[in-house]
Order: sequence, then structure tokens, then C-alpha cells
Amino acid sequence: MKIVSCLLFSLLFHLFPFTSLASTSSAGHEDFLHCLLSNSTWMHGVIYTPSNSSYASVLDFSLHNRLYATPETPKPLVIVTPIIGSQIQTVIYCSKKHEMEIRVRGGGHDFKGLSYVSQVPFVLLDMINLRSIDVDPVAATAWVQSGATMGEVYYAIARKSKILGFPGGTYGSVGVTGLIGGGGYGVLRRKYGLAADNVIDARIVDVNGRILDRKSMGEDLFWAIRGGGPSSFGIILSWKLNLVSVPERVTIFGVTRTLDKNATDITWRWQTVAPDLPKDADIRIQAHTIKKDNLGDDTAIVVKIVGLYLGGEDKLLPLMQERFPELNLAHKDCAEVSYIQSVLYFASNSLELPLETLLDRTTFKVPCKAKTDFVTRPIPKEGLNRIWEMLLKSDPDTTSLFLTSYGGKMDEISESAIPFPHRAGTLYMISIRVIPRRDTPKALNWIRSFYSTLTPYVSSPRTAYVNFVDLDLGVNNQSGVTSYTQASKWGKMYYKDNFDRLVYVKSKVDPTNFFRHQQSIPLIKRM
Repeated sequence: MKIVSCLLFSLLFHLFPFTSLASTSSAGHEDFLHCLLSNSTWMHGVIYTPSNSSYASVLDFSLHNRLYATPETPKPLVIVTPIIGSQIQTVIYCSKKHEMEIRVRGGGHDFKGLSYVSQVPFVLLDMINLRSIDVDPVAATAWVQSGATMGEVYYAIARKSKILGFPGGTYGSVGVTGLIGGGGYGVLRRKYGLAADNVIDARIVDVNGRILDRKSMGEDLFWAIRGGGPSSFGIILSWKLNLVSVPERVTIFGVTRTLDKNATDITWRWQTVAPDLPKDADIRIQAHTIKKDNLGDDTAIVVKIVGLYLGGEDKLLPLMQERFPELNLAHKDCAEVSYIQSVLYFASNSLELPLETLLDRTTFKVPCKAKTDFVTRPIPKEGLNRIWEMLLKSDPDTTSLFLTSYGGKMDEISESAIPFPHRAGTLYMISIRVIPRRDTPKALNWIRSFYSTLTPYVSSPRTAYVNFVDLDLGVNNQSGVTSYTQASKWGKMYYKDNFDRLVYVKSKVDPTNFFRHQQSIPLIKRM
């Protein structure tokens, strides 16, 4: 045994020189690397440290939010890109033994970098190699590994069926697990609910290294991981998705207005029309700032009213004329396309690109900060004008406002069905995003000021959507205990009363709080 151990240590030394590692970590992390290799013969070829020539490219490939791609951003001491579940079991075992935190990255669209950044020594589990997709068009289900992106899922479904879809997110490069982990909304939400509403099984590695499915994990844990952030409870291996029926042909549409062309009146009317439309219709609003001309710094606002109708234009236009005549939707604003083309359109804003564009994992690599709110009563026109005024104070081409309508199926699902609680009584969700391009502190101050401006017009108590994670709402202690009361400040905003059940599940399945980050679910014993 001593000879084997020495051989492994010798191999480890040549693969990962400890002189480089020691400069970026506390003493003893060479023991962690030795643990990985000595406990699994399958770890070679999937481990990267700062001494590897590929380390930087592996770290950067799935890092979308460029706010966390700076030299000052804390980096993982080790990156592991597993290809089988046993490698993840080994990482958990060694991380517990050598007190390393784990971060798990799927797609990398993380607004605060919680899936790939930590202030303490950590190992990054990059799930990029675990992204197989097995679609069963007869059963209308699909098993999807946790490292797949939504674009890869949509593409795989389309290759098997023209009349099946999945109510996931809009952008193709968003990771499946991150999306489902917080709920996950897209253009089919009013017809079929959230992505997490359509998960029927899952496989997870728990804190003890056991691989569990829905039956063996139990309904409490299965409930928690569908919207309550699976990174608090374990490491997802795969999801079994329920696929939904879609027409072969659908209608996409869009109308653009400016403030001097009735944009305020249309937005005000949209607030009550959109949530009350038939489930086959989805209308959202996007507002962004542009520079009026190339010579000055004056900013203008462009409002886009965009949507999807699960049917033909012949039915859409009469419906809009009856229910939303202010929009004045016309034939020229519409296009009948295949369902998968509509997916491509909303993911890329183009119908000219090949469907393989959905497989691109590298889009939307920009610095970004976001905040969210939910609206339960229409914002008056004076409130909309205050919103426009705030947008006009931002730098041109750096801000976007998204209004996502609810109603339909979203109203029919109980607040406690999964941890995502924002259901009946919600008219729409507001998300505001800023892309700092020059003065980052100025951009961050602007979005926080915008958030303050919204206070009189949004839900009370105020709520937020966990997939737009916002550490301004509160964080756990970096060391020591975090009380239930402290964590409730952000937890209740994301989950409302479902937060209490999440705390109960967390305490049952991870009693040592091994899976943790700045906004992970706390333990009940710390109340």
C-alpha cells in the first residue's frame, strides 16, 4: 500500500506542481488533490489547477457574467469536470475531509457568480461534460443531465418531434439545472407553468455521496430542489422532464413604440390585458434606452411589445383587436413559423440563423447586474412616467426593463406546490438589468436607485425571483452560524412561507450545512 501511495503522489506531483498551488491556497490543499486521485482511478483528465495550461480556458468558457471575470475575483483552487457520478462522489468525500467548499456550475448565467466564486478555498464542479439528453417522444418525457443548456434541450426535442416542447427559459445558453433550480420561466409559462412545474423525477448526489432518485430521496427533497435551489441540498445529476404539446405552426409578433408614440398608454393597458388573455397567448414588454443620435448624449426609450401565440395569425389578430385594440397589431407585425423557429427567435432575435445556434453555449457574455420585483396591482401612469425618467438617467444602450405577464396556468398552481411561490394575484414580474460598460460603481448605484423608485408600485411585502439572485437583499455569514431570522430577510422575499419548509428539508438532508454559499438555505437548529 505504501508503494501504491507513493506512486500516486509522484504522479500527482508531476501533473499538478504544488509550488504553484501553494501560492494561491493555504497549506494542505495538496492533500485534497492527493485525496481525489487516491480515492478514484477515474479522476485523471478531469482535474485542473492553476498550474495547468488549460485551467484559465476551462474556468472562463462557461463564465457568462463578466463582472466576475476580473483578476481580483477569487478563483477555484481546483476545477473538476466530471464525466460520471462516481467522480462527484469522490469530490464530495474529499471536500468534506479537507474542508473545501464546493461550487457547482452548469450554464454559468449566474447574476452573482455563486456557482463559481467563493471567498473561502473551494473546488469548482463544472458539469459541462454531463449534458446528455434522451428524449422519448412516445412517452413525452426526456432525461436531461445537469450540465445541459436549454438550447441543447430544445434542439434535442425538435429532432425527435415537431409537436413537443418544454416550458423552459428563453435564452439557449442558460443551464438547465440553474433554471429549474429557481423555477424557470419562458414563453410557455401561461400555458404550462414553470420549468420546475414540469419535472417528474431527478437524480441527485447527497451529502453522504449517495445517488438518489425521486423515490429514494423522498418527496420533501424532491419538492425542495424544484425551485428552492438544489445547490443547498446536493448535486444534481439529471432531471426527468415532462414534455408538453405545441402546435407545429405558431405566430410570433412584435410592435415597437416610443414615448411619443403611445408607449405609456400601451404599457398601462398591457398590465391588465396580458394576464387575462387565453393561455395560448403570451405578451411581454421590453424597454431599453438608446442614444438619440451619434452626436449627442441624449437618451431615448424604445418599448417593444413582443409575444407568442400558440396558433395561427387568423385567430391571433381578431383576439388582439377585441382584447387589446390599443396595440393595433397588424399582419405586418406577425410571422407564422414552426414552434422550434419561435424558440430560436426568442433566444437569438433572428429567424435567419440555423437551428444549431441553439447549441452555442458562449452567447451573452457581458457584465451584468439585475434586480426583480412582482406587481400585484397596475402601476398608474404617473408611476410608469417615473420609471421612464429613471431609465433616461442611465447610460444609453446599457439598461433593459422586462415586464413578464402572469395569469393562465400560473394562477392555477398553488403557491406551495414547489418552493417558487409567486402565483395567483401576481400580474407580472419586473426585471431590470444594467450592463456596466464604463463606470461600474455608477451603474450599480443607478440600478439600486431604480429599485428604490419602484417601492410604492410593487408587492408589499416586497418579493424577488431567486434566479436573478441579489445579494443586496441579505447574505449568510461567511463564518460562524447564520440564524433563521437573519436568513429570512432574503429567504422570505424569494420563497415567502415556503422558506420555512426549505429550512426543514435542509436540516434533515444536510445537517452539517456542507452545501452552502452566501444565500444557501440555513439550518433550523440555528433559529
